Amino acid sequence: MPLALLALAIGAFGIGTTEFVIMGLLPEVAGDFGVSIPTAGLLVTGYALGVMFGAPLMTVLGTKIPRKRMLMLLMGLFIAGNLLSALAPAFSVMLIGRVVASLAHGAFFGIGSVVAADLVAPDKRAGAISMMFTGLTVANVVGVPLGTFVGQSAGWRVTFGLVAALGVIGLLGIARLVPEVSGPQGAHLRHELAAFKNVQVLLAMVMTVLGFGGVFAAITYIAPMMTHVAGFSDGSVTWLLILFGLGMVGGNLVGGKFADRALVPLLYLSLGALAVVLALFTLTAHHKILAAVTIVLIGALGFATVPPLQKRVLDQAHGAPTLASAVNIGAFNLGNALSAWLGGLVISAGFGYTAPNWVGAVLAAGALVLAVVSAALERRGITGRSTGTTVIGAVPAEQPTTVHH
Repeated sequence: MPLALLALAIGAFGIGTTEFVIMGLLPEVAGDFGVSIPTAGLLVTGYALGVMFGAPLMTVLGTKIPRKRMLMLLMGLFIAGNLLSALAPAFSVMLIGRVVASLAHGAFFGIGSVVAADLVAPDKRAGAISMMFTGLTVANVVGVPLGTFVGQSAGWRVTFGLVAALGVIGLLGIARLVPEVSGPQGAHLRHELAAFKNVQVLLAMVMTVLGFGGVFAAITYIAPMMTHVAGFSDGSVTWLLILFGLGMVGGNLVGGKFADRALVPLLYLSLGALAVVLALFTLTAHHKILAAVTIVLIGALGFATVPPLQKRVLDQAHGAPTLASAVNIGAFNLGNALSAWLGGLVISAGFGYTAPNWVGAVLAAGALVLAVVSAALERRGITGRSTGTTVIGAVPAEQPTTVHH
């Protein structure tokens, strides 16, 4: 794997840390600014919305900019947003800083996925994508717990200052290690938008929403579930989330390895097993050891779907994959928001803290059904592009992406 992937992984590590570390620092932030915990929660919501809307927006704005330069600009935006958060004199200013940082998130992973895939041979594309996403998964094992500890010990502003420093390292790494990567010849916004006429691209995105939504239906409410149902102490939630992060790392790496060999079978296996494990979590959540094992499996199976789904979007979007890739990153956050809302509904309806697991199982099962439908359409040669039914394997209209060293 090229060393340039390390630079992309460092950027992903910083982005993953800033996205999730705020959840462990909400009490400190709320106390400093004199706002309620629900109000401080807007820092989480604002970031998620920024990713959803920022992914297509920043990608469209960057269609005329070389990909390496765009990645550097996005890291600059990420640094600025985290510095603004660290130095914010008021809560509203910190919220703005969070939104500014979030604007870089989707486009960075979207464009970064394209660049990572173009750095390697075609049969190693999913592996390269998973290497970049390893930075995101490792952030949940190292960056988030460490950032939470630093924030609780030295102040949350120090945490965001350190995250900004990570962004600087990522920026320098991209400038030094990532080669100049040009887009497809003649590529422009119209070509990028044309990818959304491909039913396979749309199916992959909905699978992303449902599959990853299944994961976060359970994980969003992991704290009350583990403390009230399994009987863990409040302090145990941190290491349970570390176990979840370790599962994410393993699943991501395994998914990247096997997606290049058998993408569709991997989706069948991971989504099917995820639906079963989430359903079983309603039972295993009552036993400490079984609950811990289940949490690892949810992280592993959930993130085993990330490289194959991202690769499928890239493959099906052909010569103009950048916007589709970025929007698929936004789909992950849409899945998070949708599942958190649905999970909250069933808890509010009185079904208990384990009820979101059933929601997650249904969402994952829905993603599995779409995977079967997608494969059936592919066997029939149906893509749904603007030119009508297309035979699989047809030569795309645009020239392939080139890498200039």
